[in-house]
Parts: sequence; C-alpha cells; structure tokens
Amino acid sequence: MADAAVQGIKTVLHPVADVAAAKKLYTAVFGIEPQTDSEYYVGFDVAGQHIGLVPAGAQGITAQVAYLHVADLDAKLAEITAAGGTVNSPAKEVGAGRRVATVTDLDGNVLGLLQDS
Repeated sequence: MADAAVQGIKTVLHPVADVAAAKKLYTAVFGIEPQTDSEYYVGFDVAGQHIGLVPAGAQGITAQVAYLHVADLDAKLAEITAAGGTVNSPAKEVGAGRRVATVTDLDGNVLGLLQDS
C-alpha cells in the first residue's frame, strides 16, 4: 500500500444559498471573522478545523462535504476505486499547492479528499 495515510477530517464545506448572509451567521456562531473571505468562498479556521462556505451548486457541491486530509491524493484515489468507490470529481489543483477530489462510496455518500503539498 502506498503512503496514502489519512490525517483526519479537517475541512468541511457547507453549500449556502447566500454567501454574505451565511458569513454573517457563521461569524456569530464561531465568534471570529473568517480567515478567507471572497464572494465565492468564505473560510473559518476553528479549533483545528476549517469550515468553508461555498455557493450552493458550486464545484458540484449540493450537500455538506467532509474532507479527509491525505498524504498522497493519487494513491488514496487508487485505493478507494480498487475497493469499489467511484471518483465523483477527479483530483484538481485549487491553489497554494492544495489538491482536492471527491469520491462516492457504495451507498452514494460523497467523501472529500484533500492533499496539501
């Protein structure tokens, strides 16, 4: 098996209808201002977790997605597909050396995978 160790769920993305309104709400929930703030992505770093707000439907996200941080994204995708999972969104660079992908398990649940270089 390749070095595709899972480092845990550290990122969760929430699709929202109104990013500005959701930003206001989550700022109140967490009691801090977002660390990343744009019209297409708002991110909060809270207690070792990253909570992101994305426009509903953006990047194909229509429900909450938890992202497992992995050491080797390509190896983990190979392991998951060999075990019967399906690649939903192939690996892609999203900036600053970060790559993401999503897979669907045997019951249709979407799992996110994230690798930082």
